[in-house]
Amino acid sequence: MLIVACKSKKTAKSTSNTTQQTTTKTNSQSANSSYNAKADDIIDYAKTFKGVKYKYGGTTKKGIDCSGLVTVAFKKEQVFLPRTTSQLVNSGNWVDIKKVQKGDLLFFATRKNSRSVNHVGIVTKARPGYVEFIHSSTSKGVITSVLSEKYWYFAFVQARRIL
Repeated sequence: MLIVACKSKKTAKSTSNTTQQTTTKTNSQSANSSYNAKADDIIDYAKTFKGVKYKYGGTTKKGIDCSGLVTVAFKKEQVFLPRTTSQLVNSGNWVDIKKVQKGDLLFFATRKNSRSVNHVGIVTKARPGYVEFIHSSTSKGVITSVLSEKYWYFAFVQARRIL
């Protein structure tokens, strides 16, 4: 099975330059509740794109790329992110892969002999030793994959928390 990742470098036209800033909340229990609810809503919306074909620079159900899926899903919950994978990789805070949660972003380098990030997905499930994510691949469109799959395991570069 060959899965090729997204390669979008397109910048979306936007009338707003708003970016989401990560804030630390003092009440961790209520922060976790609102975090989980928002993450669940983002994931649920991203899942409505399952099966949609890959389209470079796409952001609709007619066709979407990996960073388009991320920005559209987060935007639905009023979280505004940069449009490209290369810009997204600098958003939020770095997270150890062992501590990822639903809604975190996973970044990959899928080009041969390169560690430059060119693909992104949203974590949909996470437990010790198991991380599932949704993303748009050039070969299969929007799908759910598991980080332990050999292709994704070796392509993984980092995880980042936006919420």
